[in-house]
Amino acid sequence: MIDTQRTEPSHGAPSNPFMPEQMRIVRRYDLTSDVRFFQVRPVDMERALSLDYKPGQFMMISLAGVGEAPFSISSTPSRPGMVEFCIRKVGRLTEQLFTYKENSIIGLRGPYGNGFPLEKMVGKDILIVVGGLGVAPLRSLLLYILDNRDQFGKFYVLHGAHTPAEMLFRKEFFEIKERDDLNCLLTVDEDPQGEWPFRKGLVTDLFEEIDGLDPDNTYATVCGPPVMYKFVVAEFLKLGIPKHQILMTLERRMHCGIGKCGHCVIGSIYTCLDGPVFSYWDVLHMKDLI
Repeated sequence: MIDTQRTEPSHGAPSNPFMPEQMRIVRRYDLTSDVRFFQVRPVDMERALSLDYKPGQFMMISLAGVGEAPFSISSTPSRPGMVEFCIRKVGRLTEQLFTYKENSIIGLRGPYGNGFPLEKMVGKDILIVVGGLGVAPLRSLLLYILDNRDQFGKFYVLHGAHTPAEMLFRKEFFEIKERDDLNCLLTVDEDPQGEWPFRKGLVTDLFEEIDGLDPDNTYATVCGPPVMYKFVVAEFLKLGIPKHQILMTLERRMHCGIGKCGHCVIGSIYTCLDGPVFSYWDVLHMKDLI
């Protein structure tokens, strides 16, 4: 069921909900030809110590004279003092953002949304499936679980990309794959340069390598291109994972982030307040979500 305990902005944020905080870009680098990693922290260092959020939440990035837009948080609250984003250049705001250098100042509002139900996921087996830019919000959950590995059971990560060059955080995932406390399975659809050292095929092909998960004790998450959800959820159901323990991150025309503008409303559901994390049970009753 949809979590009615809607998350408010973290304590210490400006009292005016539309007033962005000043944030400094401390690190940035290209992940692919059109996707860039940004690491930012509050200009006020005392505020940096109180900055808090949950994996799965999003924030509104604003640029003076340009506008603002929502972006999933890609970092984990278990590494405090900063927040990270994985952003694709598409549209006026992101094109302008890509011109910003280290030490530039941007505006940030949030965090917003309900995030993942970590308190319910503790002690459970975890299955994360990502494709393409879907790694942006699920990287936050992935890193959080790795930083608190003893609080969770078996852990599978399935990551698919179109080509090796398009795999986001590729070096990071290669390193994670070497760990012995989880099963990280990687695949690409195509390998035009013949450089890929692992499996080739669809991300759903990786499900045949999953073994030993207790479905009733498993939380499964997915984020990726829209076409991917149908097929991945079908694999979750084949494993016997309950519908309310299948989680997906969805975005739908979020504009203000706090449920005032109505852009993201579906019936009585506000994606920016009741989402962007929904269970498959929610989606079955709100078909317009995907």
